Amino acid sequence: MGNNVSEIIDKVKLFLSQQAELYGDELFVSGFPNISRDEMEQGVQGKQSAINNQHENESKTNQAKSITENQERQKPEAAYNGTGQESNLKQKPKTIKVSEDVGLFDGAVLKSEWKIDPRWHESGSLKVLDSKISGCLKCALGSTRKNFVFGVGNPDAKLVLIGEAPGADEDEQGEPFVGRAGQLLNKILAAVQLRREDVYICNILKCRPPNNRDPLPDEVEACEPFLKKQLEIINPKLVLCLGRIAAQTLLKTNATLSELRNNIYVYQGIKVLVTFHPAALLRNPNWKRPAWEDVQKMKKMYDGE
Repeated sequence: MGNNVSEIIDKVKLFLSQQAELYGDELFVSGFPNISRDEMEQGVQGKQSAINNQHENESKTNQAKSITENQERQKPEAAYNGTGQESNLKQKPKTIKVSEDVGLFDGAVLKSEWKIDPRWHESGSLKVLDSKISGCLKCALGSTRKNFVFGVGNPDAKLVLIGEAPGADEDEQGEPFVGRAGQLLNKILAAVQLRREDVYICNILKCRPPNNRDPLPDEVEACEPFLKKQLEIINPKLVLCLGRIAAQTLLKTNATLSELRNNIYVYQGIKVLVTFHPAALLRNPNWKRPAWEDVQKMKKMYDGE
């Protein structure tokens, strides 16, 4: 049994070392919100010491063993109390269960249940940010998506185009605006001497809502911090919102598309313009002329005129 305990201790130490690299020195576990790595190791070592003492007691006479066992049953369990020493508590401490996705113990109580690196906000590049949040399960859309649609384009772009959420083609390929609407968007950009590679394209939501419905408030609340971080990293000169839903969601307004198109807004310190979603232009070609006017205004601001 001593070998088994040693193996468990080695696994726990390895686990703690790995988690310290990912999440820092503090593990957030249900019932024990601030148990540090050193305290956890001390607790496990205390458990081993208690087991060794029990083995020594077993080698004594049956009478001594019986007395010892009776005494031990009257004491509170000392394991994982943060010091490895016997506790004065009258009840056992709550059992610590580490998250299943870690792969060491059963149960799911770590904050990693969201499947994102809690230090994502410290990311210094889009590539690093994508790697830290692409497994996100903060809202229900995480369990229905095929692909996490982060964004695509120039990480140093002066212009960022933002839609509301991925569609079926985007969910399939993991890239925003790749269907018929995306092809039209490429043509619109080309008409003002811009390429897809010159700008950055993304959505407010990173996962496709079922049946392409509008984003729900809790989904926006979960995803918008990631968009803000993307904009912080890119630091563009201008944002162009594609469609009424994207603009209303981003700007927290119920204004009509006509009203939105006639104004210049500021989001995260960045100037924002609004135009039609390319999919809307496919449904109603009559909107292509006013959309062209919007894009021309955008290009003048892009060029600093």
